[in-house]
Amino acid sequence: MVKGQAERLFGMLEEVLAEADLDWRALDGIGVGAGPGNFTGVRISVSAARGLALSLGIPAVGVPLFDALAKGAEGDLILTLRAPRDAFYVQTRIDGETSEISVRDIHDLPSAPQGAICIGARSAAVAARLGLRSAPAIHAPTTAIARVAAERLDNTADRPTPLYVRPADAAPSSIALPVILP
Repeated sequence: MVKGQAERLFGMLEEVLAEADLDWRALDGIGVGAGPGNFTGVRISVSAARGLALSLGIPAVGVPLFDALAKGAEGDLILTLRAPRDAFYVQTRIDGETSEISVRDIHDLPSAPQGAICIGARSAAVAARLGLRSAPAIHAPTTAIARVAAERLDNTADRPTPLYVRPADAAPSSIALPVILP
């Protein structure tokens, strides 16, 4: 959605619960995609999850979207998500080591061992560029987030936090902030 995410979010959540014939009290925990992604969308979803968890007295878990993308996949992985300006957020999982998330374009992708699998945004193009094979994610994003969150509900004391890889595109306000008196 370009606009209106915050206004529409709780209505959508109510619809999902109604389709499952559930209400808020039936939830044991909340999983939320924590990014990287659209700055405003990530901020809204993480804030909503934290608020709901607090009000319902249940845990909330932030799931990095790379963890959701990799859920159920095995072996060496090149994971890609869309980033602004036709770039990719990239994370590699090679020989059990997970790289830091970086922003790359199609010509600046990291190398990977033969046999690695590319999963994610434009995985066929990424695989062709690297001489590897591509595969779809095993689970849809919402299903993967729910599965990862369910595994981590008991293991987290931290509230979900947005995962930002790059700064927001918005410029800081040029309007002077008001003075707050003691």
